[in-house]
Amino acid sequence: MSTILEYKCPCCGGKIEFDSGLQQMKCPYCDTAFDVETLKSYDDVLKEEQPQEELQWQTAAGSEWAQEETAQMGVYTCQSCGGEIVADANTAATHCPFCGNPVVLTGRVSGDLKPDLVIPFKLDKNAAKEALKRHTKGKRLLPKLFQSENHLDEIKGVYVPFWLFDADVDASIRYHATRTRVWSDSRYDYTETSHFSLLRAGSIGFDGVPVDGSSKMADDLMESIEPFDLHEAVDFQTAYLSGYLADRYDVTAEQSVERANARIRQSTEEAFAGTTEGYTSVIPESSNLHLSNGKAKYALYPVWLLTTSWQGKQYLFAMNGQTGKFVGDLPMDKAAYWRWWAIWTAILGAACFAVLCLLRLVGLI
Repeated sequence: MSTILEYKCPCCGGKIEFDSGLQQMKCPYCDTAFDVETLKSYDDVLKEEQPQEELQWQTAAGSEWAQEETAQMGVYTCQSCGGEIVADANTAATHCPFCGNPVVLTGRVSGDLKPDLVIPFKLDKNAAKEALKRHTKGKRLLPKLFQSENHLDEIKGVYVPFWLFDADVDASIRYHATRTRVWSDSRYDYTETSHFSLLRAGSIGFDGVPVDGSSKMADDLMESIEPFDLHEAVDFQTAYLSGYLADRYDVTAEQSVERANARIRQSTEEAFAGTTEGYTSVIPESSNLHLSNGKAKYALYPVWLLTTSWQGKQYLFAMNGQTGKFVGDLPMDKAAYWRWWAIWTAILGAACFAVLCLLRLVGLI
């Protein structure tokens, strides 16, 4: 059984949302702002006031839903306009499609689904739009008509579920290193190569290594907008979800352990490799890493997702809702690419010809 949690302004009764700029709850009608801490007990009060409704399943016209289909969908009634909200099994917060009222589906964020931490949005929708403009500005190989004809289909703020892993690593890594010295005399050129066996050992502690807990979000896309500053995370409260979307994790912590271990191992090896400077080449020969004291927390991270369309193709962009880091693939003007390729080929060819002429002039060839 699921219910809808709505935040109403005590002053005028209007719906209130979390304002990322003020870092407070704000009523858009009377401009009254409320500190989030004052709403800590508001969740319990609202839950007691909400009528408990049985979950109902919608049937398609002309046929009935199959059991496996209805198991992944829920129908909720908006208490502001009476409209029905359809949400899949992983949706935690959404908007009413009829009146636009932000609502929280409390049946999705209770019990074992409740996150430990949340990083509130610091940047709003306008900041995401401006970031998209900057992202497309000055790209020489971007089609000229893309900026003017590219249509912004959707922009939404989403709290993406992440598993945060803590671990201690004891590592011992052996490297084969070389150092090369080159000199010449009147008759010969000499090269001396010295070989070294390097051993690096020590311990590293990791806190909050993030792994995306939603299969809807591409892992490489989420990793591209890292890092998030975990120092700004706060204890989870449903008030932060008001006005935004939120997904429940559908990839468990146990399923994320392998990816977390891979990230921890890679970071450990990179940290140890950074201590081997001063050699011509360094190649790892053996690596012994032992992970211990592993712990996991469940957190929600703020992400702006922008979907655009151009010439029948969709493009997805993502922005870190805390730092503003923006990523996304862009189309390439193939004609412009080949023009640039021809220009640089001609420049390099001319440069090589000039060098050959100079060498002939001085008699070296």
